[in-house]
Amino acid sequence: MSVLVVGNNPTDLGHVFDSLKKVPGKHIITEIAFDLRTIIDRLVVFTPNFILIDDNIGKTELKKSVQALLHIRKTKGIPITVLKNSNYSEAIGSGVLNYILKDHLTGESLYTALKNSMKFLRTQRYLRSAYLKRKRQLSHLSF
Repeated sequence: MSVLVVGNNPTDLGHVFDSLKKVPGKHIITEIAFDLRTIIDRLVVFTPNFILIDDNIGKTELKKSVQALLHIRKTKGIPITVLKNSNYSEAIGSGVLNYILKDHLTGESLYTALKNSMKFLRTQRYLRSAYLKRKRQLSHLSF
C-alpha cells in the first residue's frame, strides 16, 4: 500500500506517519508533498493508492489540490481523504471520499478509513458501469 501525504505542519505530519507505522500487518510506503507543485513533482516517480491531505494547508490550496488531483489522469481514481482539525469546518465538496479527525487518529482508525474509501470508490465505479450498461440496453429496446 502506498500513500501520498500532503501537508505543511511537521507536527501533524509526524503524527500521521507514526499512525501509518502502527497499521497492523501492513507495509505502507509514504511520500510527502507540501503543495500542488510538489504533489505533481512526486507523482512523476510515485503512484499512490491513497492520498491524505491535511486541512492545515489552507482552504484555497486544499480546494485547488483536490480539483487538480481529480483531473490528473494518474490520480483520477485514487481515493482522497482529508485530515481535519475539527468537525465544525466546512466540507471541501466533491472529490473527497473521507474525512478523519486528527484528534482520534490511530493506526487502526486510519487503516479502516483508507479501506472504507477504497470500498466506496469501488462501489461508485460499479454503480456507474451498471448504470451505463442498463442505459445501453434500454436504448436498444424499441417501443
